[in-house]
Amino acid sequence: MKKVQQGFTLIELMIVVAIIGILAAVALPAYKTYSDRAQFSEVVLAATPAKTAVELCVQTTDASACNAIEDGTDGTAANSNGWAASDLVDWVVISGTVAVPTITVTSTYLDENSAKITFQLEGTVSADKNSIAWVQKGTCAANGLC
Repeated sequence: MKKVQQGFTLIELMIVVAIIGILAAVALPAYKTYSDRAQFSEVVLAATPAKTAVELCVQTTDASACNAIEDGTDGTAANSNGWAASDLVDWVVISGTVAVPTITVTSTYLDENSAKITFQLEGTVSADKNSIAWVQKGTCAANGLC
C-alpha cells in the first residue's frame, strides 16, 4: 500500500512566506500614513477656537472683537490665546483683515527639509456678513497630512 504524503512541501511554505512579506511591505507604509494623518487631526482641530473667534468678530458689531484680526497680532504661543498648546501644536495665529481672515496653525511635525508643517485656513466673508467660506491651505497638503 502506498503512503499518502501529508503536510506542505518546503516550496509551498516559502511561497506563503513570500506572499505575507509582500503584503506586509505594502501595508506598513500605508498604516504609517494613516496613523500620521490621525495624529495631525489634532492640529486641524486647534484651528477651531480661532475660527469661532473670527466668526464672532465678523458677525458682531463690537469693534473690540475685531482688533486682533485687524492688526494681525493675535497669534503668539497657542497657550497665550487660551487655546491649549500640545505636543503637536506650536502656534495658532490669526492674521489678515476682517474681510479676508487667515488662521495659521503651526505644528511640531517636520517635513523632509526640517521645516514645521502648517495648517492654514483662509476665509472669505460673504457680503451680508452671515457666513465665511474657508479654504484650506498650508504645507500639510503637500505632506499628505490634511
